[in-house]
Amino acid sequence: MISKVEYGGWKNCIRLANDEIELIVTTEVGPRIIRTGFINGPNVMKNFTEQMGGTGEGEWMIRGGHRLWSCPEGKPRSYALDNSSVEVEELGAYSVRLTSPPEVENGIQKEVEITLAAGANQVTVVHRITNLGAWDIELAPWALTVMDTGGIAIVPLPEKRSHADSLLPDFPLVLWPYTDMSDARLRWGRRYITLKQDVTKGPTKFGMSNELGWAAYLVHNTLLVKYFDYNPGADYPDGGCNFETFSNEDMLEIESLGALTILEPAETVEHVESWRLFKDVADVSTDEEIDRVVRPLVEG
Repeated sequence: MISKVEYGGWKNCIRLANDEIELIVTTEVGPRIIRTGFINGPNVMKNFTEQMGGTGEGEWMIRGGHRLWSCPEGKPRSYALDNSSVEVEELGAYSVRLTSPPEVENGIQKEVEITLAAGANQVTVVHRITNLGAWDIELAPWALTVMDTGGIAIVPLPEKRSHADSLLPDFPLVLWPYTDMSDARLRWGRRYITLKQDVTKGPTKFGMSNELGWAAYLVHNTLLVKYFDYNPGADYPDGGCNFETFSNEDMLEIESLGALTILEPAETVEHVESWRLFKDVADVSTDEEIDRVVRPLVEG
C-alpha cells in the first residue's frame, strides 16, 4: 500500500509497504529511495544524518539511499542538483513514478518508477533519462544504491573456461587509481569477489563485466540482491562495466549501469533493476559460505 509519512525531517515522503517490507521515497528532494528494509527492521541503506530533511542546498548532497545518475562520472553530468521537489504520480496500490525537474546543466530529465510486489519481498525499479535538449547526448543510465556501514558486498564471477577454449580475454575487471589490490577489505575469490565496508578505511572501487546480472549486500543479517541486465554486445562505460562498487569510511555503494547510448532530442533510455530482500541471513566470508548461504536465495 501507499501512504504519506514523515521521515528524516521530510514531511511528505511516500511509503510503499506490503505485509513484510517497506520502502520510503522522498518527494521534497530526489528522486530517491531513502529507506528499504523489513517492517520494524533496520534500514539496509545508509542515511547521512546531517543531510536529512534538507532542501534547496546550493551543492549536490549524497544523503544516502538509492538514486539515478548518468555516466561517465563527471561534473556537471553526474552532480546536477537534486535538492528540490519532484513530481509524483501514483500508478497503483504499490507503484509510484517520480519525475525530477529538468537539469539545466545537462539538458536531461530523470524519472524513477518504483513497484513493490504485493505478495513478495521484491521491488522493480525502472530508471529513465530523457534528452530535453536540441542536440544528441551520449550517456549511460547509472543506478547507485548507498548501503549502510558494516556489511559485505558479494559479486559473482563468470564460470571458468579452459585455456584451449579461451585464447582471448573476455572479462573486463576495472580498477580506479586509488584502488589497492592488497586492501584487506577486498577478497578476490574463484567464484566471487567480496568487498567489506570498514568505517576506518577510505575510498576503494572496482568495476566489471557482470555476466550473471546480480550483486548483493549483506548487512544487519538482511540480504539485498540487485538484478540487472547484461548484454554481451553492448558498449558499457568505464572500460566495459555494467556493475561497479565503491566504498569509503561512510558507506558502500552497489551500482548497476546500462549501455552507453546516444540519445537524440526527445528520446528516452531505460534501465531496470529488480530487488529482493531476505532476512535472518548468516554472515559469510568465503566462496563456500556464499555458495551455501547466499546463492540458493539468489537463484531460488
